[in-house]
Amino acid sequence: MRKTTVAKSNLGQASWYVVDAAQETLGRMASQIARMLMGKHKPTYTPHVDTGDYIVVINAKDVQLTGAKKDKKIYRRHTGHPGGLVETPYTTMQERHPEDIVRLAVRRMLPKTNLGRDMLRKLKVYADDRHEHHAQNPQPLSFGTGRE
Repeated sequence: MRKTTVAKSNLGQASWYVVDAAQETLGRMASQIARMLMGKHKPTYTPHVDTGDYIVVINAKDVQLTGAKKDKKIYRRHTGHPGGLVETPYTTMQERHPEDIVRLAVRRMLPKTNLGRDMLRKLKVYADDRHEHHAQNPQPLSFGTGRE
């Protein structure tokens, strides 16, 4: 007879990792980060419990895209008013809010539930190489998918 273990919570078991976005491709990096935020890389993964780790992303302003996405990618949002569609090109987002590029890519890969919002809170994104999480001693993490 096999026994299935169900995680109760992630208290005290969450690790901290730091990812340098300058060495990674946006979509490939975002999918791996979403996987780690959900906890799918752990044997204790449980779909209805947040068993993921904390991820600190640095150098978000230097994230890489493949192909012609740098010129063609557009971020869309709606204000809620009639005719309120706001379109922002990738280059403008990179200049004004480089952290949002990574955060949006990861957010759209997480569950669209309260649990997904809790997972997204464990993602810390910084435009340059300075971050304030040195006390947590984050381990460097590389996915090996970027251009060398």
